[in-house]
Amino acid sequence: MPLPKLKLTLPKGSLEKATYEIFQRAFYKISGQDRTYRPFISDPEIELRILRPQEIPVYVADGIQDVGVTGVDWITETGAKVRKILNLEYGKVKIVAAIPKTYQYRTIDELVADFWKRGRTVRISAEYLNLVANYVKSRPVYLKRFGKKEPLIVTPWWRRGENAQVAIYLSFGATEAKPPEIADMIVDVTETGSTLEQNNLRQIETIVESTAYLIANEKALKDPWKREKIFDLMAMLKGAVDGRKLLHIYVNVRAKNLPRLLRELPALKRPTISELSEKGWYAVNTVIGKGELLKILPTLRRLAQGLVVHEPRQVLSLEEIMEENGEL
Repeated sequence: MPLPKLKLTLPKGSLEKATYEIFQRAFYKISGQDRTYRPFISDPEIELRILRPQEIPVYVADGIQDVGVTGVDWITETGAKVRKILNLEYGKVKIVAAIPKTYQYRTIDELVADFWKRGRTVRISAEYLNLVANYVKSRPVYLKRFGKKEPLIVTPWWRRGENAQVAIYLSFGATEAKPPEIADMIVDVTETGSTLEQNNLRQIETIVESTAYLIANEKALKDPWKREKIFDLMAMLKGAVDGRKLLHIYVNVRAKNLPRLLRELPALKRPTISELSEKGWYAVNTVIGKGELLKILPTLRRLAQGLVVHEPRQVLSLEEIMEENGEL
């Protein structure tokens, strides 16, 4: 009988490099991704496939894949019914609305209200058709004027929607080049805003903030074997996420300084304390946030006689993970 397999899909494109890096930190070895869309992963109970992040929420929701990594933006755009089980904390981007700098509008509401007052159609260029349509029709100015009418969505293959006074055109790239001749407003991904600036555009609203997430199929989470396998995967990836934010420190301290060290450094939470072979000396080791080291260094210099700092590859908070598992 063949071994059961957990069907995992990872993203191609902008999230690809960071995804492989976090899996490597989590001790999963992936090879062959440059030559095939079915690369090798070191866990024999996982069947790995590479897909575009736009597709992953749909395939996971439909049970074609059990678990995957994609961005919140594509989960929102597709409306896929998946379980978001772990924020992987990379791929941080904003989906923003931007207009030409020559326009004086401060918000989407101001722009659309003025255009409609003058009998003009608002033309929007975007890759995220559903996300934009849902956001625009939720605006108070839209609801007051058009009620539940659907904005017009235009692609090369089909048109949908009844309200031609808001036309959302599918963009295949170079979205920032569309205003003002082709579009009055764009909705696009930005990290720093520099591309918008270079194209004489100005951000007026943030629609969605997105990061990469580990997502799972609801039925897969109810299958006992798959649930445990998904939970193991989540635990290893969470350890890698947490490991990036923490430091493991070892301190040697004289017995007379130990109480003061523990009293004055609340960052040393639940430390492990052990007596050294030389009488009157103790070793203290614990995990702290990266931002805390420079704050506590003056106290360590005064009270400790030795300090070793390690950057952990993983930190597995097993008690916390078990609590989260009970809530899945």
